[in-house]
Amino acid sequence: MTKIVFYRSGGVFYGFEEQGHTGFGEEGNDILCAALSAMTMLIINSIEIAYASDVEYEIDEKTTDIRVRCRAALPQFEDDERKRYAVSGIFTAYYYQLNDMLEEYYDFLDVTVKDIDYQ
Repeated sequence: MTKIVFYRSGGVFYGFEEQGHTGFGEEGNDILCAALSAMTMLIINSIEIAYASDVEYEIDEKTTDIRVRCRAALPQFEDDERKRYAVSGIFTAYYYQLNDMLEEYYDFLDVTVKDIDYQ
């Protein structure tokens, strides 16, 4: 099972962590893991390129642990309201996409939110 924890501060999503292999298919042929990987890279590339913001991320190929965070989603780090809205919006969209996927893949995904006062 892949466990995904979203990080939220003041109601604003600013990152997530993914841990574990989904177990939906054999390693290397798991379409659910492939979907998660593709969506994660879309988020990283969108934030870096389309939104011109720094994104902190770590991908451990051995453990399949992934951590993605972007301070530009938070008002204390980014003055441009439109950029904050765009960056937090892509994290929010991923959260809702995964919740939709839970309907079919509930045995393979666990999605939670952790509220943290980001300082």
